[in-house]
Amino acid sequence: MIKSAIVGLGWWGQHIALCLQEQGAKLEFVRGVDPRVDELGAVAKKFDVPIAGSLDEVLGDPEIEAVILATPHSVHEDQIVASAEAGKHVFAEKPLTLSAAGARRAIGACNAAGVVLAVDHERRFEPAFGEVKRLIDSGELGTPMHLEANFSHDLLANVDPNDWRASPAESPIPAHSAMSIHLTDAFQYLCGPIVEVFAYATSRVGNWGASDVFTLQVKFASGLTGSMSSILVTPMYVRFQAFGSKAWVEARSDTHPGQPGITRLTISRSGQEKLIKELDFIDTVRVNLDAFADAVSGTAPYPISDAEKLGNIAVMEAVVESVNTGQPVTIAPD
Repeated sequence: MIKSAIVGLGWWGQHIALCLQEQGAKLEFVRGVDPRVDELGAVAKKFDVPIAGSLDEVLGDPEIEAVILATPHSVHEDQIVASAEAGKHVFAEKPLTLSAAGARRAIGACNAAGVVLAVDHERRFEPAFGEVKRLIDSGELGTPMHLEANFSHDLLANVDPNDWRASPAESPIPAHSAMSIHLTDAFQYLCGPIVEVFAYATSRVGNWGASDVFTLQVKFASGLTGSMSSILVTPMYVRFQAFGSKAWVEARSDTHPGQPGITRLTISRSGQEKLIKELDFIDTVRVNLDAFADAVSGTAPYPISDAEKLGNIAVMEAVVESVNTGQPVTIAPD
């Protein structure tokens, strides 16, 4: 069992802690880190762990092998570097960093230290994405033509305007950093690097100062195109579709990926009846954490490559530039 510390014990840090208490988990939650130590007595009691007030206390503890970062976006880069230099493996909440330069620094520090760097892009571990990947790679869809996706919900619709998640410094395009960044990760997992983006964000209602509606057009290195949207103030809606020259496939769900539910997968081939499958829920957060643990133990390589980690942050950086300039932005190869 890999002894781990969770840094940041807000709602998502506590969700991860619950995952690590499930039967068969490969990581053991033994220490918490949060500056609000005096306010988190109930959390310490609930999970039966001591809580430190600073990351430094954990990095100096030889018992801790891995740190899990559920902290504000702006501190990820320095926390990853400090953890790597202390010889700790790192699992970071998305976005990995807020700039491509920061991602290069974080990835480089982990490689230099020989530690695993994982990122919480749990959506690519969904069975539906695995099936779409199989259909694309096997050629059953024919030539890939276009990808479409929407990931929207109102779970954060009433976020406190003073919360860090609503800060332009932490979330310059909130609907992207909160949701669509999972889709750009999935797009590149399925179809390779994105080389150009054209993004638009607007604010309609709610507490999100920067935007609560986001749309994005992308071009892949292969010439494939894609589009996506995310809305922070609407009932749950989750859809992903891949169009090919021989067939298309759509995955649709009305539950959050972190909640139990059914995903309906529809495959349409020319001249044939549509094939509809129902895929049961799996806890993809737990699957990702187990993949991280397997990489730490040397059982299997971590499935998100360094190029994909960096590529997704380069896309995010280009998205922010495109929203701010109103122009398409080309992403230079690394």
